[in-house]
Amino acid sequence: MRVHFFCVFLFVLAACSKEAERVYTVDELIVDEALLADVIGKCRHNSGELSNTLNCQTAAAADFRARLERM
Repeated sequence: MRVHFFCVFLFVLAACSKEAERVYTVDELIVDEALLADVIGKCRHNSGELSNTLNCQTAAAADFRARLERM
């Protein structure tokens, strides 16, 4: 009975967890300017929570690289 309860508990826990957000590369963000603008907008809108996420750091690097290439 305990094993059955434990399996059900793990299944419910997995179903309730957040879906992992896709992590973009710098090259993907440079190619897709709309995606870059969307990620940067989300990061700036909620900088307290998102500023240290991998996507925000990658977006900042992609934005910097894109600006250097335009010079």
